[in-house]
Amino acid sequence: MFRITEGDFKNQKYGDESYLSNWPMLYILENGKQAYIGESNHVKNRMSQHHSSVDKRIFDKVHFIYSSKFNQSVTFDYESKLIQYIVADELYEVRNKNAGMADKEYYGKKEYDEKFQVLWRSLQREKIVKHSLEELENSDLFKYSPFKELNDDQRVAVEEIVESLKQEENQTIVVNGMPGSGKTIVAIFLLKYLRDSEEFKNKKIGFVVPQTSLRKTLKGIFKSIYGLKASDVLAPSDVTKQYYDILLVDEAHRLHQYKNISYMGAFKASCERIGLTTDSDELDWILHQCKCPVLFYDEMQVVGPSGIDVKRFRSKMKIEQARRLMTYYNLLTQMRVKGGNDYISYVKELLSGEVKEKKEFKNYDLILTTDFAKFNDLMYQKEQEIGLVRMAAGYAWDWISKNDKTLYDIDIQGIKKQWNHCTEGWVHSENAINEVGCIHSTQGYDLNYAFIIIGNEIGYDPDKKKIVVRAENYYDQNGKKTAGYEELLEYIQHIYYVLMTRGIRGTYLYVCDQNLREYISQYVDTE
Repeated sequence: MFRITEGDFKNQKYGDESYLSNWPMLYILENGKQAYIGESNHVKNRMSQHHSSVDKRIFDKVHFIYSSKFNQSVTFDYESKLIQYIVADELYEVRNKNAGMADKEYYGKKEYDEKFQVLWRSLQREKIVKHSLEELENSDLFKYSPFKELNDDQRVAVEEIVESLKQEENQTIVVNGMPGSGKTIVAIFLLKYLRDSEEFKNKKIGFVVPQTSLRKTLKGIFKSIYGLKASDVLAPSDVTKQYYDILLVDEAHRLHQYKNISYMGAFKASCERIGLTTDSDELDWILHQCKCPVLFYDEMQVVGPSGIDVKRFRSKMKIEQARRLMTYYNLLTQMRVKGGNDYISYVKELLSGEVKEKKEFKNYDLILTTDFAKFNDLMYQKEQEIGLVRMAAGYAWDWISKNDKTLYDIDIQGIKKQWNHCTEGWVHSENAINEVGCIHSTQGYDLNYAFIIIGNEIGYDPDKKKIVVRAENYYDQNGKKTAGYEELLEYIQHIYYVLMTRGIRGTYLYVCDQNLREYISQYVDTE
């Protein structure tokens, strides 16, 4: 179905096939190290244009990709796909920009999506790419690529944010979005777009990531992306060392207050560096040190008292509104979870004890397992079948293996597990499949399947028909040090909300509390 031929770009020798002059086609320019992917209805003319461009003269070969089934909608779509996957493949440093990438519908798209696998295998045979699509789709470099195709509300947000930033006014931009709505993807896309733009080349731009684990992951990814670098990724404290024109702040709800944290000395030093007191927080640092902050925020993902809760966030934004331009955007489309927005809403209802009726999700597995041995076996089975499957839990067990690696933290029905041995990059660490991740090791990451243990720190009161908290079974000391009952309940609900929205294809539950298990079993299929 696909014909792949090689041309001599350096000497402009391409062959005499008629389709080179009058047919929509794809091409890959490369020199063994760098590559550029494109499409054209007249590739010979396009090669002449590229040859006269100084930045394209680094290439010596071109691979033409032809099919009699191509039309321009297909080649536009395949061009985007090839860029995404070849970047993740890491055989070449891809020199494309990401302007104009969007998820477009066209006649027969589903069929062409399936045929793309055939094209990719053809490229593998020609040794133009290395890894399978399945391998690439499970990689962080693919999941956090700045070349992701944007949906409509993401595209509108990006376009309007860029136009606002061009005005060079003091302004604060807030992007709200539920888990899986693509906040991190939009933020990374924006960073790459701004870095590639001549208009912003002299601007001081940074990408703030409060979460240590995700920060390390993104630093590694940015090393592999042309136009980006690891130093673009900042911890909140880095912001206090210099002033920025633009700061993109991912997971802004994970910024900290001077409250229930382990680094109070460093926090105080950062405050003093920019003339603030410890009454301020990391969000204040950003607002103080930046002309145009872009804040990606979700009030439902504040998982402890040190975070920037919605009351505190809104209060600060009200102050901001009085001193500079404020703009809000909402990302409404669910991108991660195949159960869509309905599933996200259902999780909220389930965890609040307010489910009215049971819902089924055609494209998503939501399963309650009452036998922990079966739950554990299913996890290993899914990992074998598809990969990127992890077990995670709330803070219902003490972390005793932290100081003694021979001990186990969690013992359920005679099966023993340890907490995540590291926070940074745990999801992709070697032994992660045998461990149980906490919220700090999983928040911000995608999984194919999430196996979630709901511990005894929460239960269900059948008489009052409500979710209850057992603070004595909650082992995050910083998390409960200053929290009252209702506040702690909210944090724990938020933790499970985040954990239950990690799985792309499905979520499996094991519930320790009998009453809570019986409540959930009314609304979730049981195995």
